[in-house]
Amino acid sequence: MTTTGAGRPRLSTRKRPGATARDEILDAAAELFTTGGFTSTSTRMIADAVGIRQASLYHHFANKDDLLTALLVGTVTSPLTFAEDMRESPEPAAVRMYALTWFDAQQLANSRWNLGALYLLPELRTERFEPFRAQRGTLMDLYTAFARDALVQINPDAELDLRIAQLPFRLVETVINTRSDAEAEGSSASPSPEVIADASIRILGWTGSTTELASRTTALLDEYSGGQR
Repeated sequence: MTTTGAGRPRLSTRKRPGATARDEILDAAAELFTTGGFTSTSTRMIADAVGIRQASLYHHFANKDDLLTALLVGTVTSPLTFAEDMRESPEPAAVRMYALTWFDAQQLANSRWNLGALYLLPELRTERFEPFRAQRGTLMDLYTAFARDALVQINPDAELDLRIAQLPFRLVETVINTRSDAEAEGSSASPSPEVIADASIRILGWTGSTTELASRTTALLDEYSGGQR
């Protein structure tokens, strides 16, 4: 008989990816929340999907809200960290904007489960999920700051329109709906991060080639991923 990370006996052998029992529980919750619905999913169903006792799940998470919070926070933690890193980069503003949208679109498109689809859950309006909403708000603010700087670089003489600066964040999140539509149609195709990055910078007024932006972005992403190892 195998055991969980907490030393509790499993009901079955390992069923899911993850280095720890907590990772496995999150993976099962992500699948069930995104495919069967948050309200319809019980902690017993999640425990069964992992192959552990329900009591073992409660060793890691107090309830479904805790599970949902952990999953949602995970969708913004990586782009927030990347944005903070890019804020210190000497790259031009347009490159930083392009890189952030590429990075964020890529993680939304390539994550194992389409967790962004959970953003519209009515439960997220409650006080319980205020910390997640605050983190997402911080990410939105960073996007707006990056876009504002890019607008100034692209057209220094133009009047600054903050409504335009808010569009790249919204455009990146279209990856969530595009992915949902593709999955509903039985397609495994994911939206291209490069296409999203191109569209985001053009919304801000970029009219030239984006080849150099893409090249510098891939170099930045390689450098960043190397530093994360």
